[in-house]
Amino acid sequence: PPSPSPEQQKRLIVIEPLELLKFTKPSIKHALQYESIQGHAMTILRNIVGNKKVLVACLLGAVITVCAITIPVVIVTSYDDVHGDAQAFAGRDVLDEVPLIDGHNDLPFNIYKVERNLLANFDLDSNLKQHPVWGKTDSSHTDLPRLRQGKLGAQFWVAYIRCADTQYKDAVARTMEQIDVAKRVIAKYPDDLKFVTSADGIEEAFREKKIGSLLVVEGGHSIDSRLAVLRLFYELGVRYMTLTHSCNTPWADASTIDDEIEPQLNNLSDWGRNVIWEMNRLGMMIDISHVSYGVMRDAIRYSKAPVIFSHSSSHKVFQHHRNVQDDVLTELIENGGIVMVNFYPLFVGGNTIDNVVKHFNHIKSVTGPDHIGIGGDHD
Repeated sequence: PPSPSPEQQKRLIVIEPLELLKFTKPSIKHALQYESIQGHAMTILRNIVGNKKVLVACLLGAVITVCAITIPVVIVTSYDDVHGDAQAFAGRDVLDEVPLIDGHNDLPFNIYKVERNLLANFDLDSNLKQHPVWGKTDSSHTDLPRLRQGKLGAQFWVAYIRCADTQYKDAVARTMEQIDVAKRVIAKYPDDLKFVTSADGIEEAFREKKIGSLLVVEGGHSIDSRLAVLRLFYELGVRYMTLTHSCNTPWADASTIDDEIEPQLNNLSDWGRNVIWEMNRLGMMIDISHVSYGVMRDAIRYSKAPVIFSHSSSHKVFQHHRNVQDDVLTELIENGGIVMVNFYPLFVGGNTIDNVVKHFNHIKSVTGPDHIGIGGDHD
């Protein structure tokens, strides 16, 4: 395709995954060849022809035993209006063969903010861009028409509540409400969404041409420092938990302390290690997006299973405390984990596709393609 104009480069990155990435060179002979590997499974990209510089995104699926399905996707960007029809691109057909998986979507919190978790007047199967309320909500990125257009195969739906409002008060109850609303949304659209808890479930939903829908909890404050609550969340179908959000817990530091002049570093406490090990025992993935640099390294060191960054990007490309430093990326290789790249403009250095591509390319240069995923952080 021709180079984008400055005006086209300024457009917002939205939910249509078909348009998220681009080749830096336009032609290849073969899109990709993939294979599926069980255990801690990474799909390997093979036989990219010629000296074409391409971007490979590997997407992590949830599993009961902390295994994974990973799908590489090679995509060419269309520079047409993001709200128009998705254009043909090299590699498009592969999304009919393997599921495109996004690691982080905060739609349930939007439903809380806009609808107070009431679904009677909420229609996900409509163009919410044209809704009189949702259409005016800057953070509204998700509806079924856009998910279909993007050929999304599986989605991690986030149960999140603000830690500043709920920690030490009603965090557990409020998180349960968000798990409940996510489950009700999934159940409301059985022809399009299917509640799943494993890699096998993702594959089954994909065969049925439905979006495999998994639940996650964002922020360790949601368990109120109780392992029993963690276990109950798992029983409800939660398959990863982010250790912190934007505030510290009694047992783990959040990334915000990395910007403090004289931070009081606690890193991961002894009890925090117990959280890690209990998540390992359950088969719940450990998400270290949002945590401090020290907790990143501690979690990788103490976890007996691969960890994930569900929605983070490269600190080398854009210095923000939410991003991942190169030495942590190096440790992640031995751990077997994955960074699912975030598209939020404040974390990637601006709202252009080129900025996102820089993060993918740098992470790939450090880790190789087996440790890269997509965690759009859409709402």
